[in-house]
Amino acid sequence: MAYAYWKSGKIDDHAVFDLFFRTNPFQGEFTIFAGLEECLKFLDSFHYSETDIEYLKHALPQGIEDEFFEYLSQLTAKDVTLYAIEEGSVAFPRVPLIKVAGPLIIVQLLETTLLTLVNYASLMATNAARYRMVAGKHIHLLEFGLRRAQGPDGGLSASKYSYIGGFDGTSNVLAGKLFNIPVKGTHAHAYITSFTGIDELKTRLLQHKEDGTTRDLLELAMEHRAAIASVLDVSTDESSEGELAAMVSFAIAFPDGFMALVDTYDVKRSGLLNFCAVALGLNDQGYRAIGIRIDSGDLAYLSCLARETFERIAERFKLPWFSKLTIVASNDINEDTILSLNEQGHKIDCFGIGTHLVTCQRQPALGCVYKMVEINNQPRIKLSQDVGKVTMPGSKNVFRLYGADGHALIDLLQRVDENPPEVGQKVLCRHPFQESKRAYVIPTQVEPLYRVYWAEGRVAQVLPSLEEVRERVQASLRTLRQDHKRTLNPTPYKVAVSDNLYNFIHELWLQNAPIGELS
Repeated sequence: MAYAYWKSGKIDDHAVFDLFFRTNPFQGEFTIFAGLEECLKFLDSFHYSETDIEYLKHALPQGIEDEFFEYLSQLTAKDVTLYAIEEGSVAFPRVPLIKVAGPLIIVQLLETTLLTLVNYASLMATNAARYRMVAGKHIHLLEFGLRRAQGPDGGLSASKYSYIGGFDGTSNVLAGKLFNIPVKGTHAHAYITSFTGIDELKTRLLQHKEDGTTRDLLELAMEHRAAIASVLDVSTDESSEGELAAMVSFAIAFPDGFMALVDTYDVKRSGLLNFCAVALGLNDQGYRAIGIRIDSGDLAYLSCLARETFERIAERFKLPWFSKLTIVASNDINEDTILSLNEQGHKIDCFGIGTHLVTCQRQPALGCVYKMVEINNQPRIKLSQDVGKVTMPGSKNVFRLYGADGHALIDLLQRVDENPPEVGQKVLCRHPFQESKRAYVIPTQVEPLYRVYWAEGRVAQVLPSLEEVRERVQASLRTLRQDHKRTLNPTPYKVAVSDNLYNFIHELWLQNAPIGELS
């Protein structure tokens, strides 16, 4: 396309493209916009290297003139202007997330990269935000998805954008290094099964945290296990000696961070008994265990069993903190799982979520598109028998109008030469394609959504940190009514056009639509 444009003498043509999506993901009614910072990094580094040019000379069809490759070698994004809504904001169908203006050839060349940087990032942030909403603000969420992600690049993106969407940490250590995301995790079942008995313990001694006295942690744990068994009404004969040895060794390695898997063999008869025994042994030496992870079985029942166990031991041994030990649950968790667990009254403090989060199994793609809406100051429209695929022509501004209750009420698209809506002034909002759908709105607040983020060859705004984008997501979600955010049958958020833009769209539609002939 770039060569065909160049060959046609369209080097100096100026175009405007909109990047938007047509449908919200996951059967919801909102989307979180993400990926803007990566788009700006791409613009900043955009150029064709000598090796790029050499490759293109071989990859493109024969007969392309050398002058075109010389033209490509000089291309940068210095003449491009990029407008966007703020990263981390809620966004809605048909509202352009990004508006790109500049020389036709270069803004066309930007298309695929901008789409790939925004599509997955926004999908991932939206998915994470939905998990945060169904889990509730007091539950910790950890991203455990790297091994199930679509390759290492997908894994890194998933870690970054799940954190933006509301997750509290990741098991992806490289993401922690690159993005300063808290790194959290536990040992695997392999650690437990790597021990077959207590005779394999090569280190059993642990110094007291404060006074330095050394004691045998295995002996302490076995003494406590006998006492705990009667409290829990289980037999030590049924518990795994290998599991006990593994937990003792792990506790010695991480006395201040002891969290153990308890479902390798049997949660009730072995895992909880051995964990509590080692945790009490650690307590004797001045340390407090962190908690447990359950990775299989009936998570609601087992979490309640674990919490009851911790409470009974806290009362029996006069250790109030023991009742508050953390219970982490994993095991192929999705939105529906969490909703079901909520209904069952689970006692889980933290969810470790992998596959369904990072692969976005409910919907694997957002479907952003990149459409030309103006060329050389002339608006362009794409028509289709599917009205949903008709584009809204011309360069546009977008305003978010707020109602009397303080919540966002409607997003209004206008032509750039229109006066913006004003607080307290009635404005006619119309459905872009259905004539009878229209309403007057008197906004209590008017928020312009676009900012210039790239102009004159450089980033034009101070970009927020990852933490600030993360905060922006939650602040933006709070502007929506609860019925727009609910999981089941959410109310669609309204996106409208001004009366001026409505008439403009339909005039251009009639001008460009072919006239049929009956015979």
